[in-house]
Amino acid sequence: MTQAVRLAGVAKTYGPVRAVDGIDLSIGRGETVALLGPNGAGKSTTINMLLGLAEPGEGVIEVFGRSPHEAVQAGKVGAMLQESGFAANARVIEIIELARALYKHPLPTAEVLATAELTEVARRRVDKLSGGQTQRIRFAFALAGNPELLLLDEPTVAMDVESRQSFWAAMRRFTATGRTVLFATHYLAEADDYADRVVVMAHGKVIADGSGSEIKKMAGGRTMSFRLNGTGDGLADLPGVTAVEVRGDRILLRCDDSDAAVQALIHSGRAYRDLEITGAGLEAAFLTLTSANGKE
Repeated sequence: MTQAVRLAGVAKTYGPVRAVDGIDLSIGRGETVALLGPNGAGKSTTINMLLGLAEPGEGVIEVFGRSPHEAVQAGKVGAMLQESGFAANARVIEIIELARALYKHPLPTAEVLATAELTEVARRRVDKLSGGQTQRIRFAFALAGNPELLLLDEPTVAMDVESRQSFWAAMRRFTATGRTVLFATHYLAEADDYADRVVVMAHGKVIADGSGSEIKKMAGGRTMSFRLNGTGDGLADLPGVTAVEVRGDRILLRCDDSDAAVQALIHSGRAYRDLEITGAGLEAAFLTLTSANGKE
């Protein structure tokens, strides 16, 4: 089987709210997929259904060809959720051993600690750890059963920049063994840097699905930036320019035709320097896509 996850026509309703609205999604073995969307888009509900914590009202969900409940019971799925917590007086090593005891074929304790970079704090109590270290315990708990699929909901919340980089380095080592990862995040740079594929949700629907580069292309347009001697008056009237932003002595032009805008700028006789042209980033693409679908 080449698919790790398959959702077909999946919907979930809470009272009058249709949290997930008929999504179709397949994730191949070994893929790292980022799930993006504004608050209320249906990301956490989708992850909960994949874990068997919520039942779909409509449609079919398969994890390695099994129901989510069966896949979890077989130890094929690990999860790192925002709501999870641990006893404050427990030690890191005790939590890891508890997690390992839940599975038939867990990873060795030393490997779990090393992968999550917790070896040096293994004997420390949970209430003596930083926010980033506590997040790494959640990661370790998810790893302990040696899962084939990891589901992560906002995994780097409370981590500083260095801790995030360390976390994703560990994740790369994990996925290098052919494991599958699905993570929901609000940090768009993480999705851009670490995901093989980006899935964007809004109002319970999948509105975009592709590589980071493909998602960026959906936003369209380019940004011209340059330093200008003088004011930016009249730049909005240049052909191909859709918006103008002034940042100190630097001008940013949003363009739907950057070639026409550059030619017009040259012929305008304005004294400019340090011209740069860039494509839309993932953040711009995300805002464009979710705005077009009624961003909350």
